[in-house]
Amino acid sequence: MTHSQELFTQAQAVIPGGVNSPVRAFKGVGGSPLFFKRGEGAYLIDVDDRRYIDYVGSWGPLILGHCNKQVINAVSDVLQSGMSFGAPTELEIRLAEKIISLMPNIEKIRMVNSGTEATMTAIRLARGYTNKNKIIKFNGCYHGHNDSLLVKAGSGVLTLGIPSTPGIPASITEHTLTADFNDLQQTADLFAQYGQDIAAIIVEPVAGNMGFVLPEPEFLQGLRDLCDANGALLIFDEVMTGFRVALGGAQAVFNIKPDITTLGKIIGGGMPVGAIGGKREIMSFLAPEGSVYQAGTLSGNPLAMAAGLATLAEIEQPGFYDKLAATTKSLILALSDVTESLHIPFFTASLGGMFGFCFNDQKQVSNFHDVASSDEALFKQFYHGMLDEGVYFAPSMYEAGFVSIEHTQHEIQHTQTAADRVLRRIVK
Repeated sequence: MTHSQELFTQAQAVIPGGVNSPVRAFKGVGGSPLFFKRGEGAYLIDVDDRRYIDYVGSWGPLILGHCNKQVINAVSDVLQSGMSFGAPTELEIRLAEKIISLMPNIEKIRMVNSGTEATMTAIRLARGYTNKNKIIKFNGCYHGHNDSLLVKAGSGVLTLGIPSTPGIPASITEHTLTADFNDLQQTADLFAQYGQDIAAIIVEPVAGNMGFVLPEPEFLQGLRDLCDANGALLIFDEVMTGFRVALGGAQAVFNIKPDITTLGKIIGGGMPVGAIGGKREIMSFLAPEGSVYQAGTLSGNPLAMAAGLATLAEIEQPGFYDKLAATTKSLILALSDVTESLHIPFFTASLGGMFGFCFNDQKQVSNFHDVASSDEALFKQFYHGMLDEGVYFAPSMYEAGFVSIEHTQHEIQHTQTAADRVLRRIVK
């Protein structure tokens, strides 16, 4: 038994499922999760001293790789003065100013502690601002574990929200409407039936929680137009894509203006953090300036603010995103070359430092259903084979992957060679 397996056994006795976030339990791929003890650049080292090329990056925030010196030094300096005050600090202002200067559609911003807090607040703010109740989300898009957004994919075009977990009364999700990602007609039909009471659309502009799915041409602009025509707000959940796909997020890539943006991951540089930003008029509805209440004792804590500032200072350097995108592109091309040579159905895509793949012969993956039709059994075999080769992908077919600036052609070549060995064994 490995040390990871021993620790997992111990963890299950004191932690539900042995983990503090469900996907970590390896339910999506089988087997026991790895326990890690150290990160170095593009690598993770587990408790059995095995090294892995890391394509998870703490699920996105480690765009500079593990233990970046500038981030570590910034946090260390602040640590000497205190970890939390529950009171305002200058660092909060500096990070807010920096984000506003880089994100094209944020005029005011409120710091919170997680992406879930950010999306929860965004929904409350949209309802308070519009004085409407219903929201539209897309099947397969994940916006944190707040009650009103944990809704199953509906079978019909106009399906009302059905809670996808016990503990959430149907009365809470009755105002959540669902449609398929990239299906503008379904969204238009929802507005036709419920438009007078739709407060907002919330969407991952690039889906990262149903695998990695890019928006089709005109989809995001179509959502913007529908919101404008019906007096609803457009919320971009950029917790994952913000500063990950480009310096100005997905909204800069696709030139779409959301009313509200939620952020997380990278703006904390690896520390727990989230944020909600948007137009000055809308953000002014938040307490204490307005009447929509939101609070958090640890919001804007000095460690997270320092880590975020140090990270943003690095990624805004000239050429950073060109290099990051090129490395990510080379990774998916390397995997494509292997699967093509072995005649294995494979779909892959990337944007900036995000990527995804699935064993699927479709020329275009547009929504959750397309990803779900992939060969999950093959993915599981591939996943564990790559782990044995020292390559750590996300332990689920329904998660995006992430590349850091510390990944080089050396890591890409190792990954390609490993994938070739693993898939040849599987094919035989």
